[in-house]
Amino acid sequence: MASFLPRLRLNLDFMPSPVDDRPGLLIRDSLQYSDAVLIIPPVLVQALSCFDGEQTDLDLRARLVEYTGQLDVSEIGEHLRGVLAQSGFLEDETFEKLREARHREFAESAERLPAHAGTAYPGDAEELRDTVRSRLGRPEPGPSPMAIAAPHISPEGGWETYRSAYATLGPELRDKAFVVLGTSHYGKPERFGLTRKPYATPFGVTTVARDLIEELAAEPAALMEDYCHSIEHSIEFQIVFLQSIFGPDIRVLPILCGSYAQSIYRGGKPEDNDGVARFLGALGEMNAREGDRLLWVLGIDMAHMGHRYGDEFAATANEDGMAAVALRDEQRIARMNAGDAHGFWELVQENHDDLKWCGSSPIYTFLKAVPEARGTLRRYEQWNIDKQSVVSFAGITFARS
Repeated sequence: MASFLPRLRLNLDFMPSPVDDRPGLLIRDSLQYSDAVLIIPPVLVQALSCFDGEQTDLDLRARLVEYTGQLDVSEIGEHLRGVLAQSGFLEDETFEKLREARHREFAESAERLPAHAGTAYPGDAEELRDTVRSRLGRPEPGPSPMAIAAPHISPEGGWETYRSAYATLGPELRDKAFVVLGTSHYGKPERFGLTRKPYATPFGVTTVARDLIEELAAEPAALMEDYCHSIEHSIEFQIVFLQSIFGPDIRVLPILCGSYAQSIYRGGKPEDNDGVARFLGALGEMNAREGDRLLWVLGIDMAHMGHRYGDEFAATANEDGMAAVALRDEQRIARMNAGDAHGFWELVQENHDDLKWCGSSPIYTFLKAVPEARGTLRRYEQWNIDKQSVVSFAGITFARS
């Protein structure tokens, strides 16, 4: 008797295999419920479509016969299903247990532990301090900004652009409350992830801006103790750089901004969603009241182009079609720097954001909450994250108009 196959999780990372002698599709868990990484051989990739919750093991066998040219494929099918299940990549009991364990671990932790230390940046405090100091250099002379936008790309790929933003921060900013707006790569659209947990890095543990967090936690669009904080790098990288300048116990309000998907794909403004409108209003009231007691930090990347991001073409930084991407990026940056939230968002909405700017929601959130901000572009860069895919990013400083 045929049995239905469980659904393949849609919140996994899928990308072409980066291993030359192992072609196929690489699958990993972006939410880190599972540590497994699989490379599915090309002949089996199309068979993954059978794991949609509606097809059976008999459908899978028929597909495998077609794709492999073999008549006895039962062992291949059972192995594929077993590996996917054991990895936690199917919507089944194994996955549910993994998810429950990870959520419980985050909920019970007193701190938001460093998720990327030892991989994206050194896990040893002294090594990290030496690395950051050698890359950032000394603060630049001149007035300090009221906000910066910096990348959240791997620091190894974006040091120059990180420096362009963070070198403008002087020691007089030490006692500010740092409002860090990060891209929520894995969070719910039209929602804002908050946490009362202090961020820990190899440098030490931050101080929680508890009063500001509680003020926002009351908003219906806020997700308190959002699990996405435990894995998200867009805020963690900013915390590392801020601590390297001001010390570990900086006072932080971390906010993960979910995508404004309704607006991008259905039209209208993000604040046409009542929850978004209320949250933006609350942030605006906070800015008006706190003023210069806050320093805003945006952890944003910009365009994502090439095979890794679903495009049919390979992308090379600063070459061929990426020159046109740079011009479109510059148009959006110009609207940002002018404080033109509406004009910026109109550009994002074109072609349902075919540039795939993963920093668009933090940017729009900032522009609406701090309408008096005016920006200066310090550096723009494109970087090949792999041989066929490019990410663009920029360092920007903001002053009050």
